[in-house]
Amino acid sequence: MAIQVRDLTFSYGGGVKAVDGISFDVAPGEILGVLGPNGAGKSTTIKMLTGMLDPGSGSITVLDLPMPERKEEIQARIGVCFEEKNLYPQMTGRENLAFFARLYGIRHFDPDPLLERVGLFDRRNDRVADYSKGMRQRLMVARALVNDPEVLFLDEPTDGLDPVSARSVRAIIEAEAERGVAVVLTTHDMYEADQLSNRVAFIDEGRILTIDTPEHLKLTHGRRSVKVKLLRDGNEVTETVPLDGDGATERLERLLESGTILTIHTEEATLEDIFVELAGRRLE
Repeated sequence: MAIQVRDLTFSYGGGVKAVDGISFDVAPGEILGVLGPNGAGKSTTIKMLTGMLDPGSGSITVLDLPMPERKEEIQARIGVCFEEKNLYPQMTGRENLAFFARLYGIRHFDPDPLLERVGLFDRRNDRVADYSKGMRQRLMVARALVNDPEVLFLDEPTDGLDPVSARSVRAIIEAEAERGVAVVLTTHDMYEADQLSNRVAFIDEGRILTIDTPEHLKLTHGRRSVKVKLLRDGNEVTETVPLDGDGATERLERLLESGTILTIHTEEATLEDIFVELAGRRLE
């Protein structure tokens, strides 16, 4: 496994546990989405996995090395993209990447291919102070890839991006996983997690509620249905037929015979629906 976490805990002041006994593994080439509302413990978990915080108890192994005991060795082999944009605004995009490459001890580093990947090549010689929020976020993603990491930690990686830029960042994440990088993605965006993750872990109040593939979670917890829009007696009506349980086929056949079909499509539970069922509250 690229990452192994066992019974991990962390408490801030006052004794309140931000992370309360969580355990999980991440395999090479896997994208694990860690999903939950603000304050659920997602970012605290990532900070422990990357050596920014020491665990209260439990164990972390990254690339077969214990964290935090072998922190410096681990940090040389991982990439991190946090929400906080800790870039150097007076430097250009190109200078930022070159500087971080030097921190990793990488010689003869060419930033241009990475800047091309994140759509910043044409702005490579502009100061980061003149970048938009979305451009800075894309530069953060590029910076996380400077050292060709074996494990990639991403905290809300598409936050502030327009749809086109967000799609390009998702493509980069998928490409990294395809080359064998283990990816841990924290987000409260259930759509993004559904699109990217091989497995998702729902976390709330510092505890993992469940961890599974999005498909299996939907089959286990979701309720399938068909929504049909009909023209009936000159009026448009919309009917929903649940597909689970006995008699679904007969109910759908009767509905389709009751008018002229305008549209028909299936519906399934979203990851947010499932989170609400498990946690008893919404993500906000």
